[in-house]
Order: sequence, then structure tokens, then C-alpha cells
Amino acid sequence: MGKVSILWTDDEIDLLRPHILFLEEKGFELSTASNGDDAIEMVKKNDYDLVFLDENMPGLSGLQTLTYIKEIRPDIPVIMITKSEEENIMDEAIGSKIADYLIKPVNPKQILLSIKKNIDTKRLVSEKTLSDYQSQFGQIGLKISDANSFDEWVGLYKKLVYWELELEQNEETGMQEVFQMQKSDANKDFAKFIKKNYQSWFDGTIEKPLLSPSLFKERIFPMLDKGEKVFVLLIDNFRYDQWKLIQPLIGEYFTVEDEELYCSILPTATQYARNAIFAGLMPYEINKLHPEYWLHDEDEGGKNMKEDELFQTQLNRFGKKYKYFYEKISQLKTGEKLVENIKDLLNNQLNILVYNYIDMLSHARTEIEMIRELANDEPAYRSLTLSWFKHSPLFALIKELQQHNVKIILTTDHGTVRVKNPVKVIGDKNTSTNLRYKNGRNLNYNPKDVFEIREPEKVHLPKSHISTSYIFAINDDFLAYPNNFNYYVSYYRDTFQHGGVSLEEMIVPFVKLKPNK
Repeated sequence: MGKVSILWTDDEIDLLRPHILFLEEKGFELSTASNGDDAIEMVKKNDYDLVFLDENMPGLSGLQTLTYIKEIRPDIPVIMITKSEEENIMDEAIGSKIADYLIKPVNPKQILLSIKKNIDTKRLVSEKTLSDYQSQFGQIGLKISDANSFDEWVGLYKKLVYWELELEQNEETGMQEVFQMQKSDANKDFAKFIKKNYQSWFDGTIEKPLLSPSLFKERIFPMLDKGEKVFVLLIDNFRYDQWKLIQPLIGEYFTVEDEELYCSILPTATQYARNAIFAGLMPYEINKLHPEYWLHDEDEGGKNMKEDELFQTQLNRFGKKYKYFYEKISQLKTGEKLVENIKDLLNNQLNILVYNYIDMLSHARTEIEMIRELANDEPAYRSLTLSWFKHSPLFALIKELQQHNVKIILTTDHGTVRVKNPVKVIGDKNTSTNLRYKNGRNLNYNPKDVFEIREPEKVHLPKSHISTSYIFAINDDFLAYPNNFNYYVSYYRDTFQHGGVSLEEMIVPFVKLKPNK
């Protein structure tokens, strides 16, 4: 960065000579103006990094000058200096997007701090972030090697997401690459953990974490039984990093009462994980007890068309008689209509709203070239999620609900992972087509490349044939057929997929929110 160029405008500029000399000695380049008109002309002709502006000047006032400067250079930081401590002047200055506000008499240290806050902050924060991550790199690496429980993996994943979002703000790409390597190492070790422990969660040999079928029974029914009104907002394909991105927006209206990360069952796909949530059962039991509501992968038809009916079976099984409403929102108009009819929703003790936008975005990103370019990497994909949420009927609903005594559960059925590495699999014509998992009778693959389950009933998965087995992609792999291999790989590489074993797909948010008073 070259010399920082500053314009200082004050009708008593000569009295400020000591301050100007002080800043020049510090390496700043100073220009001066004694009135608003001169300042405006100088901003038109020069590329200043910062403007100091006296509020009380003859002719154009500081606030009037500020308006003109912002029209010419909306991005330039302007620091207002005034003798007045009147609140209305401060309010007007802040409303006009000043960068800082100093009261006369100012001292050199105040001025220097204000410059650093507005010019040097990005560099200082960037350097501190890099330094902090470097100091924690080794510690995170050791925790990755030592993690042997789901809770430890949750803590690690939270830490990784924190650093991913912090480093994303940093222009130092080298450190981002180092982080991505560490995250990849974490996913490899997490896959080993799942291979070793997943089946044991179901045979009772070790304690299992909170899984998809238990969400209503263990977390939501107790809230309803206490008489609370609850809105369950389930966003399909919603990852923990996406939650952390939208949390500040929601924070203006709702406070986080509890933030939990639970484990999506395998396959981490809507057909399995979301049906399990609504039925309160694993897929094997759904198929056995309610075959009319279950379709196998190779069957024709939508696989999540009976969520409302499955939820009713769960209520019946536990003898619950809550007044509830269920709706799946796949179109803007449906979401807007719900906000318009919020009074009707408030008559229910429980409202369950499923939002499919992020799932549709990940599919569109695969199939539509323009969307792929808009979301060409993880930060861009998160940015699209944030942009959607800001302008969505979902956010409009959350704002409206703040006025009422309701609790919100914000959650998902599974996450998604960006895939990069193809793994060859051969199967017959009835093999499922998902890129992150497959089930079928005659699967041919390298066992080292996948997590295989040869006896699906042991992890409560259904079989369409007596010899059906399941395989799951791990890390950032995707399952590809050998025929037309190169086209297939180039089409699907760097797309967002779900169904397999990764931190992003399996460790997902379950957040309890209460309205701000």
C-alpha cells in the first residue's frame, strides 16, 4: 500500500498545523481546504483515501459538504469533526454514513486511531486473523488425529467453520489453501470415524448421538408439552456454515436459545434423512411399518411426498394430539401467502414449514451453466444463500414472528459437499443414480474408496432385494460409472452433492430461537 492520502477541511485550518505536521511525520500525505466548495472540487480532481470534515463552517456546512462528497465518491470514508455535542447533529451525520465522529478539541492520538480504524483496519484484521490461525493450526491438527467421539467432531467442525469464514475475508490465498488441506484431512479422519462407529450406534455397543429420527421426540415434543408454540423451519440442504452466515440477520429479531449440531443418518439424502425426521423412524422401519409411504430408489415417483402422513403416524405412535400445520415451500408465491396468512398459522400449536430453495440451488448449479458461474466456489455458494435469505419469504416470516410469543426451530435434514474426485463404480441397471451413495445387487468397486454396508438392516436401511448393499462416497469423492467416464466427471466435478459421508453432510444445525423483547 502506498502513502495514505488525506483531505482535511476546516475553516480554521491554520490552527491545525501541528496536527497536520504530526500526521505527515507518520507518513501520511495531507491536503487541506478551508471551505466546503473547495473540498468538493478537490475530491472531484483527486483520489483521496480519507476526508476529515469540520461540521461548523461558513458557507456550505459540514453536513451539506458531506452530501456532495458522497455523491462524487460514495465509498470514501469521511470523519466528521465538530464542537457541537448536540444529538440531532450526531444523528444526522451518522445517518449520512460518516465513518467516524470526533468532538473538538481533538488530540493527535484520537486522529491517528480514527485513521487506523478506517484505513488500516482491513490490513490489521487480516494480519491478526492469519497469525491466530497459524498459531492454532497445529492444535487443530492434533485434535483431528485424536477425535474419537461425535461430540469431539462437532467441536472440531465448529472450529473449522469459524476459520473458514474468517479466512474467507482475507485476500491471502496461500493461507486459504493451507486451510482447505486441513479441512480435507479432517474429512478423511471423520470418514474413518464413521466407518468404525456408525454400525455400533445401532447395535447398542456405544452411545449414539442425536440422529434424524429423534428430533421431534427428544427436542420438539417436550417444548410442545410445556405449552410452547413452535415453528419448525426446515431448510433442505442447509449447512452449519450457511447458518453462521445468516445468524446475524436473524439476531436482530430472535435470540439463539440453544445451538446444537446433530447427526444426519446415512444416506444423507432427502428421501432417507427427511422421511426419518417426520416418521420418527429409521428407513427400514418406515418401509416395514408403512410400506405405502416408502418408495425404493429404483421406484418411480417422488420420494418425499408423504411427509405429512408420516408425521401423523409419529404423533399417533406417541399419543400426541397437537394442532399442527405442514407445508412444503418450493415457490415464492407459496412462501409469500404464508406470511400473509400468519394469523391462521398462529392458531396452531405447531407449524412445520419445509423450504426447498437451497436444495434447488445446488441442483440448478449442477445443471445451469450461469448458476455454476455465479456460485463457482464455496464463498460464492454461501453468498448466494445469504442473498436469497435476505429477500426470502422465510426471512419475512421470521420478522413477523418476532411480534408473537413463539419459538422457532431452524434446522435441516442434511448438508451438502463440493465434490472433486471421481471413484469408479460398476452396477446393474437398477443401481441408484445418486453420486454420493448407491444401493443395488451387483455393485463392483474398490472397498478402500467407499464406506460399504453389506447388511443394510444392521443400520436400519431397507432392501429392495435380498442381496442389496449400500456404498457411500467419503471425503470429496463422487461415484462415477466407467462408460462415458470423462464427460461424466467433467460435468459433475465441483458440484454440490449429498448422500455420503462428510462433515458438511452429516453434522448439521438444530437451532432453537426465542423472540427478542
